[in-house]
Amino acid sequence: MLKYQIFVSSTYEDLKPERDQVIKAVLEMGHIPVGMEMFSAGDEQQWDVIKKQIDQSDYYVVLIAHRCGSMDGSISYTEKEYDYESLPIRNDTVGGV
Repeated sequence: MLKYQIFVSSTYEDLKPERDQVIKAVLEMGHIPVGMEMFSAGDEQQWDVIKKQIDQSDYYVVLIAHRCGSMDGSISYTEKEYDYESLPIRNDTVGGV
């Protein structure tokens, strides 16, 4: 079976249960989840690590809700990750959004 690396991006505190569900589903399907649990957003060196993980991922999942998250200048790290990734985009809406 082919294993895919899946980068999971979101704000953390408000979406922890949803992140946990996505990560659990990725693991149950036999794939490899990657996300902020493995590194922290903080400085340019950490941003290089994040970009490398996004580049090495086969899929990019972003969870969006009502918080902005940790800021890097005028944008959040979640937005910065989203702006950086170059994989094809498929939108799915869950809940009352």
